[in-house]
Amino acid sequence: MPIKAKLGTTALVAGAFAAGIVAGPIVAAWAQEGGRAETYRLLNLFGDVFERVRAEYVEPVSDRDLVENAINGMLTGLDPHSSYLNPRNFRDMQVQTRGEFGGLGIEVTQEGGYIKVISPIDETPAARAGVRPGDLITHINGTSTQGLTLQEAVDQMRGERGSAIRITIRREGTDRPIEQSITRDVIRPQVVRFRMEGTDIGYIRLSSFNEQTETALRRAVQSLRSQGGTALRGIVLDLRNNPGGLLDQAVQVTDDFLEQGEIVSTRARRSEDAQRWNARSGDITGGLPIVVLINSGSASASEIVAGALQDHRRAVVLGTRSFGKGSVQTVMPLGPNGAIRLTTARYYTPSGRSIQNTGIEPDIEVRAVRQEANAVARDREADLRRSLRNEGGVTQPAAIAPPPLNLPAGLVDRVQREPVEGAAAFDPTKPETDFQLQQALTLLRGMPAGTNLQRRAQR
Repeated sequence: MPIKAKLGTTALVAGAFAAGIVAGPIVAAWAQEGGRAETYRLLNLFGDVFERVRAEYVEPVSDRDLVENAINGMLTGLDPHSSYLNPRNFRDMQVQTRGEFGGLGIEVTQEGGYIKVISPIDETPAARAGVRPGDLITHINGTSTQGLTLQEAVDQMRGERGSAIRITIRREGTDRPIEQSITRDVIRPQVVRFRMEGTDIGYIRLSSFNEQTETALRRAVQSLRSQGGTALRGIVLDLRNNPGGLLDQAVQVTDDFLEQGEIVSTRARRSEDAQRWNARSGDITGGLPIVVLINSGSASASEIVAGALQDHRRAVVLGTRSFGKGSVQTVMPLGPNGAIRLTTARYYTPSGRSIQNTGIEPDIEVRAVRQEANAVARDREADLRRSLRNEGGVTQPAAIAPPPLNLPAGLVDRVQREPVEGAAAFDPTKPETDFQLQQALTLLRGMPAGTNLQRRAQR
């Protein structure tokens, strides 16, 4: 009987087309009704499971937890970057993108199970309390930091402005632990760090793309040009381990280095939602050569910047292949119930490349450490479960690849591809141990004064 019903419906539709009847509304209505029936059936299934778990689970569980977990499961089942943000997580995300929070003002990493201070931020509670680079934070409010993840320790050190926290520090050269009671304040992390390398090269590191990034970048370039004067011959833009952030900040940062041309485009489910961003005239460096550093931790907004500067031949990209996150997430608030982060588009570099799952290949590959025979590769986008396919972009054959680098003959050959055996391990407080940075400096210093990396691209 079900088979006859199916055949009968098919015959009705086929007969309508054969007779020249406008069958579109009939088919659409039939499909719509069928779709609604399936949707209602699935919603009933969800309701049945919800009630069964609510009544039979081994421990009581709140309705909110069940629903939030179900929503998050629906979103995380789509791709690695869609998710549900409960009210607290939504507030935390807003804090991160706004670029300020209540805390101590220290940049930290993890070493030997403890939290190690990389650097205190100037004019913050930690700096005023005398916290120094290299200090190990062994206890927070009397509780050991051993066993905590780095994020858990950071969460404990953040808090309301005006609230106090007690930390215990172990410092090299001191016999006893140092106890510090510090009052939290509003912290604006240094998403942009900069310094002169010697007297001729400016170094700028972007750690993320939040609401403060582009403004801070402009200040950094202005300061470096003032310090270097006529001796300034190039800029190193360090995007290594920069996980990305706000799309509009990536666009503005790229715009700062370009005089014209496309920066990035996005394509969504509906063609009318496609967008494109173009550069306005005005290069804040005055045309200085740029080397962009990337690695497998450079993702999303970092890849937009690196890809655009590479396609326009505005910069030489040096390092290792980037992460390969070529998708755009839109945060959609849900009133008092938080928000959802939903993947809504793919982005494409000016030449039309989608870097989803492939990443940005550097112009010059330079590894940070010697390649080990059995080294475990760091995960990239393509290794994540349910990562989006790379589609919709153009391939990159030689015919549409960026023009050759406008560099002196033999200069690229002077760049070493990996450290020599026995080279000093990387120490973030000692730039001379940063192998990729040192190769970038070699490249820039080997360029004749006034080198225009775009010259061949403009012919």
